Amino acid sequence: MSSEGKIDPLPLSASSDWFKNLLVVDRMEIGPAKIEKKRVVTPYKIIQNGREDSHHLIYHFDEAVFQPDEPQSINLANLMTAQGAINYGLFCKEIVFKGLFDDVDRQFILDMSINTAQEIYAKKFLEPNHFLLGEAAKVPIIHKENYLQAKLLYEKIELKSPLKPLPDLPKPDRQKIAVLSSGGKDSLLSFGLLQELGYDVHPIFVNESGRHWYTALNSHRYFKENYPNTGRVWTNCDRVYNWVIRHFPFIRQDFQRIRSDEYPIRLYTVPVFLFGVLAVVRKRGISRVVIGDEYDTTRKLYNDGVLHYDGLYDQSRYFDLAMSQYYQRKNWGISQFSIIRSLSEIFILKILTERYPELQEQQISCHLAHIENGRVKPCGNCEKCRRIVGMLAAIGADPTRCGYRPEHIQRCLDAIMIKGVHQEIEGAQHMVHLLKQLGYKLEGTHAAIPHPEVMNVRIHPEYSPIEEIPVDLRVPLFKIFMEYTEVALKADGTGWKKIDLFDEPAMTQKYKFE
Repeated sequence: MSSEGKIDPLPLSASSDWFKNLLVVDRMEIGPAKIEKKRVVTPYKIIQNGREDSHHLIYHFDEAVFQPDEPQSINLANLMTAQGAINYGLFCKEIVFKGLFDDVDRQFILDMSINTAQEIYAKKFLEPNHFLLGEAAKVPIIHKENYLQAKLLYEKIELKSPLKPLPDLPKPDRQKIAVLSSGGKDSLLSFGLLQELGYDVHPIFVNESGRHWYTALNSHRYFKENYPNTGRVWTNCDRVYNWVIRHFPFIRQDFQRIRSDEYPIRLYTVPVFLFGVLAVVRKRGISRVVIGDEYDTTRKLYNDGVLHYDGLYDQSRYFDLAMSQYYQRKNWGISQFSIIRSLSEIFILKILTERYPELQEQQISCHLAHIENGRVKPCGNCEKCRRIVGMLAAIGADPTRCGYRPEHIQRCLDAIMIKGVHQEIEGAQHMVHLLKQLGYKLEGTHAAIPHPEVMNVRIHPEYSPIEEIPVDLRVPLFKIFMEYTEVALKADGTGWKKIDLFDEPAMTQKYKFE
C-alpha cells in the first residue's frame, strides 16, 4: 500500500500456469458467526476434491461485548472471524463469507486479500522456505497485476432488527487508549509511557490456545493483578491455521515438528488479534488503539521486481493508516497508531529497562518459552532470545532479570556472531559494536560497526513521521525519549541531520484521523 493506505501498482503483468499448482482448495466457506455475549463461534469449511472438512474458529471474552441480535455486534463478529481467511487467497478458487458485511467491509477484505496474496508470493515462495514441497518449491519469477486467485463471494444473513448501535454503549473517549499487549518490549513500553502520561490505558491481551500464550503469560498475570483495565481475548486461531494448511499438499505435513522462526505460509496475523480487541474497544468506549511497532517494521522492498513489505505489512505504518481509514469509513470513532515508530529495538529496550524496570521484568520474547515453577522462562536458544540477550547486554542491563540464566548470555552472544539476528542491519551492527566496547568475548563473522543513529530519535517521512501521533501525545512522549539521547535526527534524503525536534512544524500539525 502507499503511504495513504492505498494499494500500490504491481509490476508489469505476465502470465504463467505455475500458480495453478497452488489452487488446491475448491471452496472455503466462513460463517455465519454464532454470537453469544461473551463468545463467537464461526464454522470454517473446506471443500476439496469433492470432500468437505470443517473446523470452528472461536473467540471468548472475559466480559460481555456483544448483544447477539444487534446488527453491529453481528457485523463485528463476522468481520473478526473472517480475517484468518485472508491468508488463503492464493490457494482457494472461491472464498465465501457468510454473514453481515457492508460495502466498506467488502472493499477492506478485497484490499487486504490482494496485498496478502502478493506478500505471501514474495516472502514465502520467492524466498527460501523449507516447508515447501514439489512444484511449489520451484518458483518462477512472475509479474502480475494481481496475485489474488480466489473469487471473494458473500452470502448475506437476514437481520432481525435495523442496523443501529446499542443505545447504552459509551461514546469513544480519546483519554481511553487500548494497547494491544503481548508481553514483548514494544507493548510494555507503550503501556508504561501512556500510563505515566495519565491516560486511561487498557492493556488488552490476546490468548492463542497454543504455546504462543506463554510469551504473554507473565505480563498478563502482572497486569491483571495491578491494573484493573486489563482485558483478555481467547482464540483458537492457531488450531484453525494448522487445520487449514493440512489441506495443502505443497506444505510438509510434519511442519509442527520443524523448529523454525517462521510460519509455513501465513503472514496476515495481527488483524486476527486486532479485530478481537476491537470488540472490547467498542464495549468500553475506547477511541485509540496503540500497537507497539518500532522503526524497522515499516519497509518497502522488491524480490525480483515484486513489491512486498518484508512480511511485516500488518506491523507497518501503512497498516495503521489503512486501519484508521477503515475505522473512519465505518464511523467507529477509532484511530490506530504506534507511539514508538521513531525508536529502534535497542533504544526501546534501553528506555523500558531504565524507566520501567518492573515492566521489563515481565518481558518474554521467545519462540520456545516454557514454564518453570509456575513462571514462564525463555529458552535461551532461539533467534528472539539471542536478539534480546544481545541488546540487554549491549546496554549494560542484566538479562537474568527477565528469566535468562547466566549460561544463556555467552551462548546467545556466540550465536549472534555466527547466525546473526532478524533486525535492521544498523541496529545489529551497533549492538555488536557496543558489546565489544563493553569487553565481551565475541568470535565470529558478524560486523561490529557503530551506528549511533539507532540510539537517537529518528524522524523519517516514510517510516516515522511525527504527525501520525495525535497532537496531545507528541510533546510529552518526545520529551521522555529525549531524556535518553542527546540529539534527534531527521532523514533528509542523503542521510541523517540533527534537528531541534520541538521546533519541527509537524509538532503542531493536525492528526488527520481525529
